[in-house]
Amino acid sequence: MSGQDQADLAVQALQEAFGVEPDGVWAAPGRVNLIGEHVDYNGGRCLPMALTRVTAAAVRRRDDDVVRLASTDPEAPVFEGSLDALGPGQVSGWAGYAAGTLWALQQAGVEVPGVDLAVSSDVPLGAGLSSSASLEATVAIAAAELAGRADSPELRHLLVQAAIRAENEVVGAGTGGMDQTVALLAEEGSALLIHTRDFRTEPVQLGLEEAGLELMVIDTRVTHSLADGQYAKRRADCDEAARQLGLEWLSDATEADVDRLTDERLRARTRHVVGENQRVDRVVELVRAGRVTEIGPLLDASHVSLRDDYEVSATELDVVVEAARKAGALGARMVGGGFGGSAIALIRPGDAQGISNAVVAACRERGLTEPGTLTVTSGPAARRLS
Repeated sequence: MSGQDQADLAVQALQEAFGVEPDGVWAAPGRVNLIGEHVDYNGGRCLPMALTRVTAAAVRRRDDDVVRLASTDPEAPVFEGSLDALGPGQVSGWAGYAAGTLWALQQAGVEVPGVDLAVSSDVPLGAGLSSSASLEATVAIAAAELAGRADSPELRHLLVQAAIRAENEVVGAGTGGMDQTVALLAEEGSALLIHTRDFRTEPVQLGLEEAGLELMVIDTRVTHSLADGQYAKRRADCDEAARQLGLEWLSDATEADVDRLTDERLRARTRHVVGENQRVDRVVELVRAGRVTEIGPLLDASHVSLRDDYEVSATELDVVVEAARKAGALGARMVGGGFGGSAIALIRPGDAQGISNAVVAACRERGLTEPGTLTVTSGPAARRLS
């Protein structure tokens, strides 16, 4: 489905839920991270790209302080509240992402109006493609425009920070900001190198098509939740490792620092962060040199590190990654927070069907949920559709 299809569904949901027509429809993309996992909250570097799959929001401005939220997801109940009751501890469930973004915008000085808002998305939930940041970003850009804010680079960075606060403080998931940044700052056709310490960004043309390559997403259909505690435990480990090393950011650690840690778990977490930043730098170097065909082993190494040192993989992810490689992928790894979700594989277009068949067969042999596969391309950042 296209972004316009999601826009149409969002408009229909707004009409059915609240009996009103929208003042506008906005959309923001999901993302896939080529490399640089679990380093965003450690001041590291990552290389995500926005997808053409989006969350669309149809929004009607209200003349009071009421906020009403609806979704085409049948599992998402309608929410109603007021602008002064959207903060931490006041909203739960899916509405926390949207309502929390409105709260964070208010905290940043944006005069958010009351709204009737309905969303529709084709970004898979729990698949590691950042459906949450997609929702936050589309709500943020819609609310900012309805508040009279003109689009600008400065506004986009403000919206990024508001979306991060929504997820960290209202939803309670300690994400580092990569997802929200790429959803609001991506450039179509490029990946986005993000220096998460100061959120400086650089577009990086991947050149996949020119090299005769594609990126396949393998959705294990095993959902995960960043708010279930495991993500927070990994972040706490990193914070403690940085404290023991006397560092503000764990991404400042060196290989020698890894050996200074006495706790094996903290040593492993730090080893991943050090190695992953090095892998990001090498991938960018290769891509900019026109050697994208050589990045496969770096994707493989990232998966091994996430599986063994960071311990955020899952049986399903390990099975599909191994099957994709055996079927001809140049490299493959899990993406996202882990414990489920998706993997990516760098492939030649002619191998797509064979790799898809192979990962499905491998999961069937193990009695696992049958995965879905799709090839993805780079899409634009959050924007108004109508």
